[in-house]
Amino acid sequence: MNPQIRRLALDLGPLFIFFAAFKYLGIFGATAAFMVAVLTALVIGYSLEKKLSPMPLFTAVLVMIFGGLTLYLKNDVFIKMKPTALYAFFGAMLLGGLYFNRLFIKYVFAQAFELDETGWRKLTIRWGLFFLSLSAINEIVWRCTSTATWVSFKVWAIIPLIFLFALAQTPLVTRHQTHSGHDNAQE
Repeated sequence: MNPQIRRLALDLGPLFIFFAAFKYLGIFGATAAFMVAVLTALVIGYSLEKKLSPMPLFTAVLVMIFGGLTLYLKNDVFIKMKPTALYAFFGAMLLGGLYFNRLFIKYVFAQAFELDETGWRKLTIRWGLFFLSLSAINEIVWRCTSTATWVSFKVWAIIPLIFLFALAQTPLVTRHQTHSGHDNAQE
């Protein structure tokens, strides 16, 4: 199997399991299923790649903490807050890293493409702000809608938003690739 497709399946599989389990088991059963699926995805990923990627590992830690609190306290607020914490952390890490002249986004995308310094900085700002926006959107949705609506939003809106945002970065990536013959014009 293609490594990118495998990684996508390992990243998104637990989320789809969460969605399916919610339909039959409710939020607490879905949370438990999500926790098991995330750990299973980590084990499978490690067995195939012989390494633990930082983002899935951090996500798994958050799922265990927030999921554990949800189940232990029988309060679904914690699992609803998990995406808020995750996206806020990613946004703060990217923008904070930029402040300290660290381009953490390079670690994520360096195998996919190579950009000049300006391109990496712009991409970092865009993704950092996007993640902070997702964090705020998650807070609004879980606080203002039913649990069922939030679960559907988490699966059927957030994932397409991330893919569309990534696709929207194509012009920036194209302009700032270091191996292309294009002039790296400013935006």
